[in-house]
Amino acid sequence: MLRPRIIPSLLIQDNGLVKTVNFKNPKYVGDPINAVKIFNEKAVDELAVFDIDATVKGLDPNYSLIERIANQSRMPLCYGGGVKTVKQAQKIFGLGIEKIALSSAVIENPRLIMDIAERVGAQSVIVVLDIKKKLLGGYEVFTHNGKKSTGINPFKFISEVQDLGAGEVIINAIDQDGVMKGFDMTLIEKAREQTSLPMTVLGGAGSLEDIKKVIDRHHIIGVAAGSLFVFKGVYKAVLINYPAQEEKEKLFKK
Repeated sequence: MLRPRIIPSLLIQDNGLVKTVNFKNPKYVGDPINAVKIFNEKAVDELAVFDIDATVKGLDPNYSLIERIANQSRMPLCYGGGVKTVKQAQKIFGLGIEKIALSSAVIENPRLIMDIAERVGAQSVIVVLDIKKKLLGGYEVFTHNGKKSTGINPFKFISEVQDLGAGEVIINAIDQDGVMKGFDMTLIEKAREQTSLPMTVLGGAGSLEDIKKVIDRHHIIGVAAGSLFVFKGVYKAVLINYPAQEEKEKLFKK
């Protein structure tokens, strides 16, 4: 039986684990390998790892770090950052990653979705849309850690990536990132209307109740969070955490 997925999202910069607010001011919070080991013990549903340096600096994926993470992980892994070619994607899959997350590369070359899906299967190709509210209303896709405007309507683009063979979309709300005041439910509603693909939402989780609200409304969905699973308390002390099985069951009940 399919269940909602609750997914920690880890941001990597300079080989370290960081956390941002509105995609800005990354704060070092620890060693990513240590975080993976702790999440193993907590039996998480899935783990998403994003290298926020690679695309901005024009770097290739850090294969050495990816391999170390994959070797330590006992959970399904999604990796994103710096992937621009089929060859890079295949190398990453060969290291033990189950899903590749594509963002700016598919804005520049949407056909990359189809090319990778043909080699490894659509279920392994994830498109991440970093989305920001427009001043005069509506939403827009941004790339390069929220710094580069694309002029793209995210809802139209979701339909396009589905047609091109993507297996899943991740909706990442820039305005909610690290704020921990709840998800942008309007954004999620509009995105969900555009696709039948599996969808994961990211940006805004400040409590398990925030996650429950999304699950109650959309049922089979991925709900990802960064700050919620690396910070604890009002002073945001660094503490890797994740709901126990009993807590998760409560989230799934209406």
